[in-house]
Amino acid sequence: MAKKDDRSNNVERLEAMVENTQENIEEARSTLDNDNLSEKEKNNIRHKNERREQSIEAFKNEIADEQGDREHGRI
Repeated sequence: MAKKDDRSNNVERLEAMVENTQENIEEARSTLDNDNLSEKEKNNIRHKNERREQSIEAFKNEIADEQGDREHGRI
């Protein structure tokens, strides 16, 4: 028997994911100040932060969808 999909806390879960990802971006930016990192390592960090920013946008879109579903009684 399939388990019912409980979406009741998705907005809160996604908001926490946005917050955690933003914290990771800030930590990575601080790491960029490390003079011991090679330029390749710094570029890898910058690219990873770009992907994190894209993830945040996707999370925010999903939050909006989930909130809309809540408001219309679909959750």
